[in-house]
Amino acid sequence: MAKPIVAIIGRPNVGKSTLFNRLAGERISIVEDTPGVTRDRIYADAEWLDYHFTIIDTGGLEPESDDMILKSMYSQAEIAIASADVIVFVTDVKTGVTDSDMQVANILRKANKPVVLAVNKVDDLAKYSMDVYEFYSLGLGDPMGVSSAQMLGLGDLLDKVVSYFPDNNKGEEENDVIKVAIVGKPNVGKSSLINRILGEERVIVSDIAGTTRDAIDSPYTYNGQKYVFIDTAGMRRHSKVKENIEKFSVIRAVAAVERADVVIIMINAEEGITDQDTKIAGIAHEAGKAAIICVNKWDLIEKDNNTMNKFVKDIDAELKYMPYAPKMFISALTGQRVSKLFELINTVNENNTLRIQTGILNDVLIEAMAMNQPPADKGRQLRIYYMTQVSVRPPTFVLFVNDTELLHFSYKRYIENQLREAFGFKGTPLHFIARNRKE
Repeated sequence: MAKPIVAIIGRPNVGKSTLFNRLAGERISIVEDTPGVTRDRIYADAEWLDYHFTIIDTGGLEPESDDMILKSMYSQAEIAIASADVIVFVTDVKTGVTDSDMQVANILRKANKPVVLAVNKVDDLAKYSMDVYEFYSLGLGDPMGVSSAQMLGLGDLLDKVVSYFPDNNKGEEENDVIKVAIVGKPNVGKSSLINRILGEERVIVSDIAGTTRDAIDSPYTYNGQKYVFIDTAGMRRHSKVKENIEKFSVIRAVAAVERADVVIIMINAEEGITDQDTKIAGIAHEAGKAAIICVNKWDLIEKDNNTMNKFVKDIDAELKYMPYAPKMFISALTGQRVSKLFELINTVNENNTLRIQTGILNDVLIEAMAMNQPPADKGRQLRIYYMTQVSVRPPTFVLFVNDTELLHFSYKRYIENQLREAFGFKGTPLHFIARNRKE
């Protein structure tokens, strides 16, 4: 089940980043008393009362600004609104309702999404409680007085947010459908790949980055297996600044990845792997999704005997954290190797849901420890008593040990490599949790 997405929206300098950091439980967004500091959209996982969700911090909305940065942030926030399940609209009790607040409220009403109205900076309830009522004029329901800085009222705010989450039982009848998200930078060929697979012009294809404005779901059946391909938008057409163009693809990727079983990460062969590609790939990795790396536009590359090997080495160097992801070199335009994607999609999806019996797991663990003894630190040696698998998507294992601090990353990676050698797990990350045996 995809995690709901909560977008934090508001004009600049009302405290969105401070609220985001409180909800995320760590200092992720830059907090500075200057409008427009949070120029990038930033996301993080959060939980409240057993609800797990993704929160998105946005730059401030300034609908009528001529400033290029503020216009860019406005477009980013628009994408966040379109992708969100619930919107938290943050305002400032100390400035009261402004014209910009009214304009943002108009935008949110048209979005037809659940909105929770947070009146921030209510550090003293006795002093500001009457001022909160002014925000009823925005026409977005009951305003909730909070203080992100003082952590006041956040529990009530989150109670309201999670009350709008979709029913977790929806979509159970679609368990036999493999949902495939196609993510990547704008103009990398995502829509062209969808059209090649479907055999029809279902998605607009253009050289203009951002022609695809919304995520588009395309059902398809191949050899009796049902799929849903999720195409994701890049950005709006009107921005010409390359630095800003690349920022627009991230939230689409977050939303699509959360819904997907398998993620196809597309890379432009003509450009090579870029920083933005690594950010988008990291979203899939952190979400624990099965992943395939597709290098598109391979037909446009002049090749010799070493071209593909060099490209693979470049990808491995930039994506050190996901060596498990298989790589394919395709051309969405000509159809080169596209049909082979289906077999790979099925394989990585099966591996992402693979369960291994505890007895078999521990046979592999005992053999691994015999070949490479667990490390010792300050005279104490790590002892691993046993291992068991506790979940799938991704396969997650609990290691019961004598002291969790003795289980270093390097030995955990060694155990992972032994599991991969024994069971494959091609295309899926593996997660490990260390527990003291007494726990």
